[in-house]
Formats: sequence, C-alpha cells, structure tokens
Amino acid sequence: MILSVCPNPSVDCTIELDTLKTGSLNRIDNKVITYSGKALNVAIGVARLGGDSFATGFMFDENGKMFVHTLDDEKVKNTFVWSKGSARTNYKIVDKRAMMTEINDKGEPVSLQKQAELIDLVKQLSQSASIAVISGSLPSGVKSEYYRTLSDAIAPSVKKIIDTSGDNMVEALKAGAYLVKPNLDELQSVTGVHYDGIDQMIEGCRTLIDAGAENVLLSLGRKGAILTDGKSALFCKSANVAVNSTVGAGDGMIAAASVMIENGESREEILRCAVAAGTASVTTPGTNLFYRDKFQEIYDKIKVEKLF
Repeated sequence: MILSVCPNPSVDCTIELDTLKTGSLNRIDNKVITYSGKALNVAIGVARLGGDSFATGFMFDENGKMFVHTLDDEKVKNTFVWSKGSARTNYKIVDKRAMMTEINDKGEPVSLQKQAELIDLVKQLSQSASIAVISGSLPSGVKSEYYRTLSDAIAPSVKKIIDTSGDNMVEALKAGAYLVKPNLDELQSVTGVHYDGIDQMIEGCRTLIDAGAENVLLSLGRKGAILTDGKSALFCKSANVAVNSTVGAGDGMIAAASVMIENGESREEILRCAVAAGTASVTTPGTNLFYRDKFQEIYDKIKVEKLF
C-alpha cells in the first residue's frame, strides 16, 4: 500500500483568461475547480497507475465531503482527522501566453489535539504501508517542526518520500527520507545557492543527501528531471507536449515514482515513469492529474541517460 499524507488540502480554482490586467476588469474564458492538495493528487495518480492507494491528513467539516467524493470516485481509500472550518481555496490564473499567477490561501488553523490525532493515525496506517508520501504545505499556525514529527511517526520499515519546500523540507529531512523531490527553485531556496549547469545541480542535490535524503528526484520542468543518490546520476528529458497547466506535474512525478519503487523497478524505470507522468499531467486543465493513456504515450517517447 502507498500511503499519502496531506496536511493541507485545497480547493484549486484555475481561471483561464486572455490577459491578466491588474487594476482593471478581467473576464474569465474558462474555470476549472478541483478538490486536491499535493498528497491527494499523488494518491489519485497512484490509483490511476493501478497502485493500492490510501489517503489521509487533515480535513475540514464545511467542504471536506467534496474531497472524499473525489477520492472515492478515483478508488482511493481514505480516512482523515476532521476539524472545524473549511479547506483553503487556491487560485491559479493562466493567460494565453501560458503565464500563471498563483494566489494561495494559508488554510484554517488546526488545534494541537488534532495535530496529535494525525500523528497517531499515521503511526497506525503506516504499519500496513510499503511507501509513505508526505507532501504539501502546513495549515495556518502549524510549525515546520511538525513535518519532522509526522515523518518520525511513519513505521521504520516504510520508505518515506517527501515533497515540500523551505523549512518544512529541512525539518522533514532530519527524520530521513528515501526520496525527496524538489524543483530547481526549491533546491536553490533550501541551499541558498544558484545553480546554472547539471554538475552544479547535482552538487546541490548532494546537500539534501547530506541532510538526510537517500535519493533526490530533481524536477527541471519542461527540461526533464535528474535522479541521483550522490554516487550516480540519471537524466531524462521531457517530451514536447502542448502545455495546458503545469500545476500538479510534480505530484504526478511522485505518484509514478512511488508505484515503481513499490514494484521494485530499476532507478532508470523510476525516473522514466516519473517524467512521463509529470509531462502527461501538464496536458490536462487545472490541477487534473495525468491519465493512463497519455502517460503511456509519453513513456514510449522518452529515454533515460546515465550521467555517471
């Protein structure tokens, strides 16, 4: 079973318009609303690839049932720690140049009692898991140290995959991780270094390995991705596709990597499938994840290169 832990679910509202005109009237061409959150996207991606998927995390009374309905429709088993209030709403504004402006809410506060309940629930659920993914931001008022506490709660035999940023990533790595997936901006933010070339990027990945990660899956957007354990490194270039929305591409990568890791596939296959899923995800509107047929189509077009 692949367990996905979502600390901060979100209603994602993707708005498409011709040109974003600040300080003046804008008219919407299209709007897509999805009930998601990074780890919930991962859980759906796992299910679409045929994996045994289970989702947990914080959920909120006022609109939480919509998230549960979405997961049920995708055949994702789920149980949550429920709190008062509603899940945050994030806005993604996309114009005709494929430029995206994001406006993210912080989310409702979660009490210390509810935080403790999720820790206990993760301890229990992880006993039946082989992979556990923790990804996304934290609700308002929850300290970064909670990421480490949450990661520590996972059963020792489980391979942990972390996808977050900033102090949350730093704290999570203190508990160790089998795999961490930053994008280039997140890597540069955590290390405080700007990277221009592949060799420099791999050195940046080694910083995360020294901090507690066994492997780093570095997303380079439309250029592809690098997978390294510091001793060896692989690169896979993305296929050229029509980009609809880049939101959720990283979640697709984590979903595919998780399934391949659970299946005991090679590092080359883990990277190839991750890039295929991430690339397929950008062809769908809003935060909708990849579909299996598009994933397979892109998988057949790409190949992995050994860097060293």
